[in-house]
Amino acid sequence: MNKPLLSVQNLEISFKKEGIYSPVIRNISYDLQHNEILGIVGESGSGKSVSSLAIMGLLPANISRISAGTIVFDSKNVDQLSEKELQQLRGNQIAMIFQEPMSSLNPSLKCGYQVQEILLQHTSLSKAQTKTETLLLFEKVKLPDPEILFNKYPHEISGGQKQRVMIAMAIACKPQLLIADEPTTALDVTVQKEIIQLLKDIQQETGMSIIFISHDLSLVSAIAHRVLVMYQGEIVEQGEVKQIFINPAHNYTKALIASRPSLDFRLKRLPTIQDFLEDTINDEVVTQEDRIRFHDKLYDQIPILEVINVEKEYFSTAGFFGKKTGFKAVNDVSFKLYEGETLGLVGESGCGKSTLGNAILQLDKATAGQIVYRGQDITKLGKTAIKKLRKEIQIIFQDPYSSLNPRIPVGKAIMEPMKVHRLHRDDKERKAKTIEILERVGLGEAYFNRYPHEFSGGQRQRIGIARTIALQPKLIVCDESVSALDISVQAQVLNLLNELKENFGFTYIFISHDLAVVKYMSDQVLVMNKGKIEEIADADELYANPQKEYTKMLIEAIPKDSVG
Repeated sequence: MNKPLLSVQNLEISFKKEGIYSPVIRNISYDLQHNEILGIVGESGSGKSVSSLAIMGLLPANISRISAGTIVFDSKNVDQLSEKELQQLRGNQIAMIFQEPMSSLNPSLKCGYQVQEILLQHTSLSKAQTKTETLLLFEKVKLPDPEILFNKYPHEISGGQKQRVMIAMAIACKPQLLIADEPTTALDVTVQKEIIQLLKDIQQETGMSIIFISHDLSLVSAIAHRVLVMYQGEIVEQGEVKQIFINPAHNYTKALIASRPSLDFRLKRLPTIQDFLEDTINDEVVTQEDRIRFHDKLYDQIPILEVINVEKEYFSTAGFFGKKTGFKAVNDVSFKLYEGETLGLVGESGCGKSTLGNAILQLDKATAGQIVYRGQDITKLGKTAIKKLRKEIQIIFQDPYSSLNPRIPVGKAIMEPMKVHRLHRDDKERKAKTIEILERVGLGEAYFNRYPHEFSGGQRQRIGIARTIALQPKLIVCDESVSALDISVQAQVLNLLNELKENFGFTYIFISHDLAVVKYMSDQVLVMNKGKIEEIADADELYANPQKEYTKMLIEAIPKDSVG
């Protein structure tokens, strides 16, 4: 067999805590061949990104070190190279694409210049030649109008375009190895599909090797030749994608595959990592008869919410004469929502999903139309009435960390809205209620005095949910509330939302760009495109028989649980 491009052997990486180094990566070994795509799968904290940063010599100085093992890239022992030698290696022979392009691109520099800079640093090309080369790279990564985009700043382009600029930067010097760290996590399903295809095309054309890091096995199956699965700093399984996907050996791998909602059937409760490790899997399914019975009852009532011809128009003043131009983010949208229903709201970024959610919440007033909640047009309410309405209609945000005050313990943060809305007699009663709610969301009294930074992402999302349900609302808008979570944590939170809906009779508007999750959660699904409704139908019917081309395209782009 040929010599591998990269060989990681018995690698151990330690981090310093309170003056003592403790291993976070333990004894990992793998090879990456020339012209190969290797998928690395695992959840947050499994060690995927840390082990990849070590390959580039980018581990944080003074607090981390390689305590055992070797990393050999192209016959060079990476951990023994000087900083100057590592700088020559980075960008030139090994390049990296990060998860969040906005924080990786310099907001004060034009996109074209940022790619040019790489070429000027690592090649002997002149400035004019680097511009020509950059425009060719922009064409290669299928960016529209390369000449125009060359002079745009990162904030002026979409998320998918920013990720393409990052890919152009990464492949500028024709590296032998490209490390793609969760490069599609924040992107729409259609853009995600395009980026995956783009990376495959570039790899086939250039013959470079790729390490593709993700927490989503379905996604990895669409791009990788081989895969290794990481769990708690160790490799628990590695092999050909087909073998791992069809016949996983380790319980953790089985859990990663099963935690993602299936498009073919609906489990009453999604299995979690814990279920696999403790053998407590419940494989009961929701039958078609169950759904019909539930829907007959559901739709035989008066709607709790009616959205009638709602529009939201934004105006911008551009040019010397300050001429106002309008943009309709939500355009003539109408639908009904029934008590106890989950309505899925899907569409690509910029389609108007969140704007519509904000209009229903009265966070951003609709320009036209009516929003009738329990028989009352809430668009006409004054400030005092809106404050009272806040108790009834609540939101669970995508990022619970930014919606929690870092200086307030989570128990007090949950009590705060109760106080504002004068729920319960006194603080003693509110505290007892808060502890009960914490128990309900799987945390408990021990967490009452902890601060937000002491929790994991999944736990913070539970706190966000606890804060929302503290007011006993009737209608909850879930705005991308599971999109930033690992697959198994996502399964736990979805199970929790369904359990709370059953126990408290909540009504959900479930906004997401993850169509598999939306299908699992929803009774009906509303598809939005450019501010308008494309179609609305029963979730199962919509996925089995989409009527519009746009819906077909969205469904076609879902990473399928199969290996090609």
